[in-house]
Amino acid sequence: MFDRFRRTRINPTLRNLLRETKVSVDDFIYPLFVRSGEGIKTEVASMPGVYQMSLDEVLKECSELSKLGLNSIILFGIPDVKDSIGSDSLCEHGIIANAVREIKKEYPDMFVVTDLCFCEYTDHGHCGIIDENETVNNDATLEISAQQAIIHAKAGVDMIAPSGMMDGIIVTLRETLDGAGYENLPIMSYSTKFASGYYGPFRDVAESTPSFGDRSSYQMDPANRREAIAESISDELQGADILMVKPVLAYLDIVREIKDATSLPMAVYNVSGEYAMLKMAGMNDLIDYDRVVMETMISFKRAGADIIISYHAKEVALMLKDQK
Repeated sequence: MFDRFRRTRINPTLRNLLRETKVSVDDFIYPLFVRSGEGIKTEVASMPGVYQMSLDEVLKECSELSKLGLNSIILFGIPDVKDSIGSDSLCEHGIIANAVREIKKEYPDMFVVTDLCFCEYTDHGHCGIIDENETVNNDATLEISAQQAIIHAKAGVDMIAPSGMMDGIIVTLRETLDGAGYENLPIMSYSTKFASGYYGPFRDVAESTPSFGDRSSYQMDPANRREAIAESISDELQGADILMVKPVLAYLDIVREIKDATSLPMAVYNVSGEYAMLKMAGMNDLIDYDRVVMETMISFKRAGADIIISYHAKEVALMLKDQK
């Protein structure tokens, strides 16, 4: 007797044609960590396969990425000298400004995004100027954030991504960039960024662990769903071009709800702790690493992500190439 509930067996070609969610190399932005010096490529113990690199090594990495079809990167800077206001990030000859210029010179087709923040540049590890109460001064930080944005724009960056979560950061940057003639420079907002335990390994690679307290006063409570959605909608109204949820693995419900509430493209940041968990599980033969990585990327796309910032990007590019 015919069972009308039986799943039809289909061949792989038809299965691929019918697949609702697909992952492409074009979905990814790959993070790179730049520091001064030459010939430096130091692997981060907590993030196997991720490196601090001097600019000459970053340029070599861009060549490798291009061959894999990965044409979008996001830059983080690690200066030699840090101070209370992150002066290196406010200098036209700072580490990120120099990196942007050299990358765009050697690889003009590489889409370069810069992380706009201060935690990597300050001696206290917080995302802005600290006041006498040891809290971040929001308005003072907005002023220097605007300075940093102009420096990145002059260097030739293709998009800026302010990650400090200061109130009013998007409208401040949009007005500043527009006023300086950079009306077409897009802003990818870290619009819903949680005060998460998943960031630990990033602080190793970026050398940005706070010297006191934490960032919960200016990042979001993981328990607050409605606030998370409202924050992204607010940034859309302020002029953001792309919204983001960070981290992503434990917040796929938030990704979907924001995607349904806005018309803007949605980015997700597959953060260091998420990466490290899969890496360590794979290295200890606890999972089928490639399969779980790809399944995870599919979950991001299925939830509504248009862009995936991930340390897995090179591996995924190779997996996709092998599938062909």
